[in-house]
Amino acid sequence: MQKTHHSFFRGIRDELPILVGVIPFGMIYGILALEAGLSKAEAQAMSFILFAGSAQFMLVQLVDVGTPALVIILTAFIINLRHALYSASVSPYLKKLSPLWKMGLAYLLTDEAYAVAITHYENKEEKGYKHWYFLGAGLALWTSWQISTAVGVFLGAQIPSSWSLDFTLALTFIALLVPAIKDRPAVLTAFSAGITALLTAGMPYKLNLIVAAIVGISVGLWSETR
Repeated sequence: MQKTHHSFFRGIRDELPILVGVIPFGMIYGILALEAGLSKAEAQAMSFILFAGSAQFMLVQLVDVGTPALVIILTAFIINLRHALYSASVSPYLKKLSPLWKMGLAYLLTDEAYAVAITHYENKEEKGYKHWYFLGAGLALWTSWQISTAVGVFLGAQIPSSWSLDFTLALTFIALLVPAIKDRPAVLTAFSAGITALLTAGMPYKLNLIVAAIVGISVGLWSETR
């Protein structure tokens, strides 16, 4: 029991530095969701059900510009495809868990929780209790995301625009991305996706991000096979 608690709270502790960027991110989402025409209940429900910050941001922007439903669904699907890669990456460490544990951790498998968990798994010799570490990191993120979304939804009008909270979004993802670029496939993936996004920036409905994701994944897979 002591080791279980230790792993759980260590996961929470290791997730805390990332929350500095996640909290403003959630507040901005809440504000943008209302501006896009969602009700307060709908905006909060999306955070609870979908629980995928980048997808939520993209979806509310697409709703705001009147994007067809089929494009919105396709966009959400493609943006969240990366979670399949995350799942494949952590599965060797969690494959012996019960189906209930796997379903719970799958719900909590986000960019920030994955980044903390996989770094811990790869650098530590800890035996067992890895799922409790993941649970701690994931719940810390989930809780902060729900609260920050609620703050944006219910108190967004009180947040001064001079705070420029949107800048924290870029900083958060840069902080997650840079440490993960450790080998040639990762470098080629990041470079090709970034260049593609810039070259196709004029596409409607922000489809350039979908194209960039497809190109980045394809280049990364090609590089891995080499």
